[in-house]
Amino acid sequence: MKININGKECIANEGDYVLQVARANDIFIPAICYLNDCSPTLACRMCMVEVDGKRSYACNTKVKDGMQVLSNTQELWDERNAIMQTYCINHPLQCGVCDKSGECELQNFTHKAKVDTQNHWIKEIDRRHKDWGLLQYDPSLCIVCERCITVCKDKIGDNELKTTARGGDAPDKDFKDTMGKDAYAVWTKFQKSLISPQNDKSLECQECGECVSVCPTGALINKNFQYRSNAWELTRIPASNPHSSDCELLYYDIKQKSIKDNSKMIYRVSNDFHFTTLNKAARFAYDITSDCKGKDTAEFNRLVLLFKENKIKNVKFNSYITNEEAYILELLRAKFGFNLVNNEALCFQEFLKTFCSFAGSFYNASSEDVKKSDFIVIAGSFLRHDNPTLSYKVNNAIVMNKGAGLYFHPIKDTKLSKIAKNFVNVACDYGKEAKVLEFILQYFAKDLPQDLGYIKEAFYEEQIEVEVKSKDAEGNEIKEKQTQTIKKSSLAKELGFDEDKLKDLLLKKSNFTLIVGNDYFYHENAKYLAYLLANIQKSTDFKVMLIPPRTNTLGVSLICKLSKACDGFTMGYNERGDFSFSNDEHNNLASSSLIEQEGTFVNYDTRLVPTNAALSFKGYFLNDLANELGLNAKYTIDYTEQLPKDKGFLNIAFDDLTNYYDNAGNNHRGYLINTCEFVKNLNQELQIPQNQQLACECNKDDVVILANPVGNLSKYTNKSSFFNECASLYASKDYLAKHNLKENSMVKIYDDKDEIIIKVVLDKDIENGAYLPTFDDKINPYKFFKTRRYYALNIKEISHE
Repeated sequence: MKININGKECIANEGDYVLQVARANDIFIPAICYLNDCSPTLACRMCMVEVDGKRSYACNTKVKDGMQVLSNTQELWDERNAIMQTYCINHPLQCGVCDKSGECELQNFTHKAKVDTQNHWIKEIDRRHKDWGLLQYDPSLCIVCERCITVCKDKIGDNELKTTARGGDAPDKDFKDTMGKDAYAVWTKFQKSLISPQNDKSLECQECGECVSVCPTGALINKNFQYRSNAWELTRIPASNPHSSDCELLYYDIKQKSIKDNSKMIYRVSNDFHFTTLNKAARFAYDITSDCKGKDTAEFNRLVLLFKENKIKNVKFNSYITNEEAYILELLRAKFGFNLVNNEALCFQEFLKTFCSFAGSFYNASSEDVKKSDFIVIAGSFLRHDNPTLSYKVNNAIVMNKGAGLYFHPIKDTKLSKIAKNFVNVACDYGKEAKVLEFILQYFAKDLPQDLGYIKEAFYEEQIEVEVKSKDAEGNEIKEKQTQTIKKSSLAKELGFDEDKLKDLLLKKSNFTLIVGNDYFYHENAKYLAYLLANIQKSTDFKVMLIPPRTNTLGVSLICKLSKACDGFTMGYNERGDFSFSNDEHNNLASSSLIEQEGTFVNYDTRLVPTNAALSFKGYFLNDLANELGLNAKYTIDYTEQLPKDKGFLNIAFDDLTNYYDNAGNNHRGYLINTCEFVKNLNQELQIPQNQQLACECNKDDVVILANPVGNLSKYTNKSSFFNECASLYASKDYLAKHNLKENSMVKIYDDKDEIIIKVVLDKDIENGAYLPTFDDKINPYKFFKTRRYYALNIKEISHE
């Protein structure tokens, strides 16, 4: 449809709001409280417009074909001027030292509305600073736009903030006669409200910092940035989140360290909050660069010689690496014949190949599809811990689309369960992974291959009593109970799920997405799970999304020929090896961190995205080694346009890649991988995998899963001063009770071969389980978790603090 805004004809879609259409067409309509993909709150009313001659608000007015909109009349700006005056009443005059000065929307709109007088007044109130741990709240700067509340509820899912009574006087009613209706209403609300945690004292959230990012004034500020820099002194470096596979757009804000030291440092990470949300790791784990003082020529030459003399049999690396580095390793593998070892990516790669071979296509859902979904199923992922950013998208979809869904996982995440009553946690037991996918096929598939026909037969009969109405000879209605036999799903019964709930959950739902994660990739029955998943994509209305476990697992899986390690000398690239070329403390030769490295990642949306170096690196890059070994590129990013076309890359030079969202939210970051090209060149054998009927021999009360606490995603995030934690066993309250443990006890967790001594701490947001993290390099949990993500471990208390 078409609408007209200020004389400009604009194309709009059914369901769009006027404000969205205006922004998409580069038409400025002022708005302070509105956030994209969130509920309109009408807190500021600055987006007032004239729609077909009547006053309306652009943020909550849906478009109609032929609509005439005016947003720039003098009358509207006079009213906005009055609103901005109310926001400025008793507002502290501390712009010179305020952390938000220079990027404050209150400043901007005060100038835009041409506020040069103050016609109103009111008695001042006590507005002392609040210390909420990581966040500092200054009530005197707060204009109660409620963006922080909205983003926490509609996007993040914590719902940890609320409005509370300010205790101010109501404006004098005489002002009604001298100011506009909207201005008086905004002022009245402003005088009544402030922001506070739900429990009035402290925040119990994921500490993502998104509320600070959306705050238009300096009312909410991160403690670690407060009083450290003026905004205008900082240089913004566009990059991509290096800590998880969302690889979301972010900016490193850098400047010179001091007058004496002209080297640069990162002061904070910021984002384009209308279109992106950052998780805790992306926001705060930025001081993780290597402490490299310069080039260690002797060790570098020793490493070069090890390659030239063919002494290196394995190169072990991880997926916190750019595509260009992965491609260099692949070229060196082809030249020298060593094994490229990355077990995490190898599991994902094999799963992906099996899936694509049987689906005939790549996985077909993106995070945008998740946001548009109204029915979401999550299986095989401890989602908030594995990929917090994707959990935000799930929350946003369920909240904004009035959606529903199922979350299959043995451990109950109470934060996810609180999204909505129609988002149901199914606490299926360990070892039932295939049953989940089989049930989805049974309930939703339109057609199935012959070898999966048994799924359609997996029913049992149940006798139920029903009330039947009839009429007697006199015509009176009578009721009697009769016994009926009905068919019910054996698979649902095995999962402990009441399938009758599905009928209600599916009412008026049409956009289905299935999200699958780590539990399936690392499973000894992974090939069969991939086969089932491929059939779900082919034969149901579900779109399917795989979550690559680490930042660039997908890129590595596309580029590298991976294998298991063989006996012999191992060079570890950012991993431990007989020779470690790494940014870890144990290195023989220092390598760059991802914050010091230009290049690209492939994110979970199958999009190649660029990242820039925020800081310089004084040591040797992998490219330097490659050049000594016969490759030839001046810079690592020279390989960007050489990335293999038969794997779906488009051979575009790094400097030609864009990295931004436009005003309409359209994604202009890098490019989408040509996944059809990857699938076409798979050359996989299509032998149908067999279902290994694996009995879970473990007592589920003893099971521990491999997972990190929310936000501290890896050994790299844990290098940050913001995290810098020692590993613990994180357990639910009921797990502690079942094993007669006290919080903060030192325990021994063990099997018949190995043991770890570790502290046990309470995770109050989970039920029915415990997890052991991977972020602490000093603890090796992989000695227990060899073929699955879960394992039954004995536990014994050693001491209590």
